[in-house]
Amino acid sequence: MSCRIPATLALALGLGLARMQGGGPPASAPVAPAPLPDLGGRVVVVAVEDDFPPFDYMVPGTGKPGGWDYDAIREIACRLNFRPEFREIAWDSMIQGIVTGQFDMAANGITVTPARARVVDYSTSYAQVHQRLMVRLGEKRFTSLEEFARTPGARLGAQKGNTNYTRAGELVGRSRTVAYDDFGDLVQALVNGDLDAVIIDDIGGQGYVGASAGRLRLLEGALDGQDLAMIFNRGSALRPAVDAALASMRADGSLARLNSKWFSPGFKAAGAAWP
Repeated sequence: MSCRIPATLALALGLGLARMQGGGPPASAPVAPAPLPDLGGRVVVVAVEDDFPPFDYMVPGTGKPGGWDYDAIREIACRLNFRPEFREIAWDSMIQGIVTGQFDMAANGITVTPARARVVDYSTSYAQVHQRLMVRLGEKRFTSLEEFARTPGARLGAQKGNTNYTRAGELVGRSRTVAYDDFGDLVQALVNGDLDAVIIDDIGGQGYVGASAGRLRLLEGALDGQDLAMIFNRGSALRPAVDAALASMRADGSLARLNSKWFSPGFKAAGAAWP
């Protein structure tokens, strides 16, 4: 079933609804929405990490990837008439892969920063996150982000090359910050006791906590909010098309429903244990 609704049909639906609700013709005809771009069924190569629930990860028990990114990109593809081809790549190579044209776009819970905006183009933001600390459930030495920062020797893990690593250094200094290439390895180190906390976006943290079988929790307190967006090569014609699709999803409520499905505090990665 196609999700692309022609503007003439949308106008007819609007007129019919107005008559049903008001018992007669509306005082002024509703304005038909601008038709979305049609990309003609082309293939769009999308970079993902597949290691960052709930955005993109291997869904336990299925052997297949899933998450917000997969659902959102497939909905956008339906509205714009393109075929998404997802390709897994490590986070620290993702932005460079966009810059060099290896991928058409990337969707991976990417925060908007001025430094990144100098080399890639961002879509409009689809959500905002706050960075928090994730710890083992039985941790008693600190109950808040501020208490952690004041605890001598407490080791804070972060993924290389992202905004969490930068904020970790600002919070506790480089000597107490331990960097990992992969987020899955980072969380495993926390579970094993090799780290005392991990700095993570609250949405991603909810995903890992939900999949941890009661072994992890998020501390109270959060840092300033940051916008999330998809990224494209500078000047990409795909970006305004994706923005138009996101605007249509926001207008009809489907973006809010998608965010509620994947970003709610009760999210669990298919109810499975971590790791």
